[in-house]
Amino acid sequence: MDWGTDLWDQYDVIDKHTQSGLDLVDRYIKFVKERTEIEQNYAKQLRSLTKKYAKRGSKDEQDCKFSNHASFQEILNELNDYAGQRELIAENMMTAICVELTKYLQDIKQERKTHLSDAKKAQQTLESSLKHLESTKKRFAKEWAEADKATQQAEKTENDVNATKLDVEKAKQHAHARTHTAEECRNDYAAQLQKYNKEQNNFYYSEIPQIFNKLQDMDERRIRRLAEGYCQFSDIEKKVLPIISKCLEGISAAGGKIDEKQDSILFIEQHKSGFERPGDVEFEDYTQGIKPATSDSSLHPPKVRAKLWPFSKKHKPPPAEDFSHLPPEQRKKRLQAKIDDITKELQKTQDQSDALEKMKGVYEQNPQMGDPSSLEPQITETAQNIGRLRGELAKYETWLSEAVGGEESSNTINNNAQHSISSVVTADPSQNIYTEFDDEFDDIESPIGQCTALYTFEGNSEGTISITEGELLSVMEEDKGDGWMRVLRANGEEGYIPSSYVKLAP
Repeated sequence: MDWGTDLWDQYDVIDKHTQSGLDLVDRYIKFVKERTEIEQNYAKQLRSLTKKYAKRGSKDEQDCKFSNHASFQEILNELNDYAGQRELIAENMMTAICVELTKYLQDIKQERKTHLSDAKKAQQTLESSLKHLESTKKRFAKEWAEADKATQQAEKTENDVNATKLDVEKAKQHAHARTHTAEECRNDYAAQLQKYNKEQNNFYYSEIPQIFNKLQDMDERRIRRLAEGYCQFSDIEKKVLPIISKCLEGISAAGGKIDEKQDSILFIEQHKSGFERPGDVEFEDYTQGIKPATSDSSLHPPKVRAKLWPFSKKHKPPPAEDFSHLPPEQRKKRLQAKIDDITKELQKTQDQSDALEKMKGVYEQNPQMGDPSSLEPQITETAQNIGRLRGELAKYETWLSEAVGGEESSNTINNNAQHSISSVVTADPSQNIYTEFDDEFDDIESPIGQCTALYTFEGNSEGTISITEGELLSVMEEDKGDGWMRVLRANGEEGYIPSSYVKLAP
């Protein structure tokens, strides 16, 4: 079954049907365009969402060391990749469906216009032939009527007894001429009728069927191309589904990687101070009154106990190069990290130095390859860097040794708070006696020796004091093997300092 055979007389219906098909293609193109806009807006909103919740900055980076924070960042990254796939879907739909179908629609519109124009031309040709046939037929009818009239007139004249022979002859000649003309018109009409019938037969059995069949073929091709466009609507998204699945699997994997116990351990490691818990508060007996100071107190001012409380809120000291402003555990970690960084940089610089020395040797053996003296500035600079790094490494290793060695002393300091001046001191010129109000009522300790500070020490951590180079100090507690000793300054300030920073008096 085909349009040319079964719909030979349905030109208007075919016209409307093919136009409806083109309108459907146009509607589908618009539909896909709107779908791509939805995908693009969706992807844009997803990217904005991930950007909004993504962590940035040093504090956020610190949080991302915890698995639950890091997993959330991985989820955001996966969602950002997912948004990229939605953008890819929109881009491919626009290219493969909208753009291609739009081009195809323009071509098929032109093809339909050509076929319909050919049908109209064939129709106009047939109608023109029919008009010519009708004209020939009318002329034949007119001429035949005139010939019949002339023939009857000739017969009448011939039968008229009053008519002369000449009149009869003229009437016969006129009738003969009219009949001859009528015969010619009859032949023209017959020829034109035959021609028209042939053209009509060709029109209805050949031309129109061929044109309608071409329109049918065009419409079926349109349907097939539209069907492919329908399938592409699904296939384009199917192609990115594996990647989308990986994104979703990545999100699930990020959730599965969370280790709550490890996060707790990491939190402890980050913030463990290393301090011991405070000891019991001693009983302060105010019933014993004021005690006179010993004779040694004239040389060494009295002291009171300093309350050390690791959990109390206090102003953070300014950062020190040796990280002494940090709690013991954090200080050791920072010092060790600094040592590791310097070691890596030192190894890198050492490798660079070795390479320069080798290159210098090659230049010395093969002067044509280069001038050995041109490497001297780099070699000198590298050697200076090595010396500087070794000095820094030794300095930080010393501080680390002090931090490790002083840990026990720091704990002792926290458990047994030191003394400081907290009372009004009155001096009697005749007796040179200090009178004190000690909140702990502890006995005044006597120095066990004297020492001189070799270096300046900034005592930023709790329990330590600051000293300056050349300062004379009283030794209150000697080094017990932990690298620290307790001293008393002339201003009454007492605390721990590194034993290596002073020289004991003979």
